[in-house]
Amino acid sequence: MEDSAWKGLSVMTGFADKFYKCFIREDRYKLLLSGIGVTIKVSLLAIVIGILIGMLIAMCNLSKKKPLRLIGGIYTDVIRGTPSVTQLMIIYFVIFASVQLDKWIIAAIAFGVNSGAYVSEIIRAGILSIDKGQMEAGRSLGLNAFQTMSRIVIPQAVKNIFPALCNEFIVLIKETAIVGYVGLMDIQKAGDFIKSATYEAFTPLIGTAVIYYVLIKILTLVLKQFENRLRRADAH
Repeated sequence: MEDSAWKGLSVMTGFADKFYKCFIREDRYKLLLSGIGVTIKVSLLAIVIGILIGMLIAMCNLSKKKPLRLIGGIYTDVIRGTPSVTQLMIIYFVIFASVQLDKWIIAAIAFGVNSGAYVSEIIRAGILSIDKGQMEAGRSLGLNAFQTMSRIVIPQAVKNIFPALCNEFIVLIKETAIVGYVGLMDIQKAGDFIKSATYEAFTPLIGTAVIYYVLIKILTLVLKQFENRLRRADAH
């Protein structure tokens, strides 16, 4: 019994020592706090850009004009067919190489461009799920195509596609873990720095995993509350 208690105490003491070494000594926790800020900024801006691009590309894919459908199809095909890390490096080191912008903004643009391809397909599927009679009803009321789409079709489609959009946002946050390739100190990069400085692998990696989990859990709960409000509004 005493041996078991001693072993348990030794394990706890060892964990406390590693925790102090990785996160407290030399204020290394500040790296993670800074990384959280970078991850949140990049993710939020990328989400906004992704929605805007996704809506535009979805309209192109649904257009009756062949050139617009061609543009939308090529964009979606190319973005979905290439790795996000490659897109990030092309946008950062090639397209924006001579542009004076903060690194996190360029990274957000890259992730927004990537997310836009997936969001466009989600939006397109949501619009196609709405009965065609809704469009005809809007036109019969004197609304033009844009007014009918923005006031009648899209509001109904949003309720159908909201869970899929939430999943895309969650995936986007996890994908930002590659921003270290362009020199940004995000959560993952901060964990790697601590790992290199302390020669400890387990504790920093578990720490970054826990941080990502907490962030995504908070986002999931917030989005769930918003989804419930949409459903209650729809019920009334």
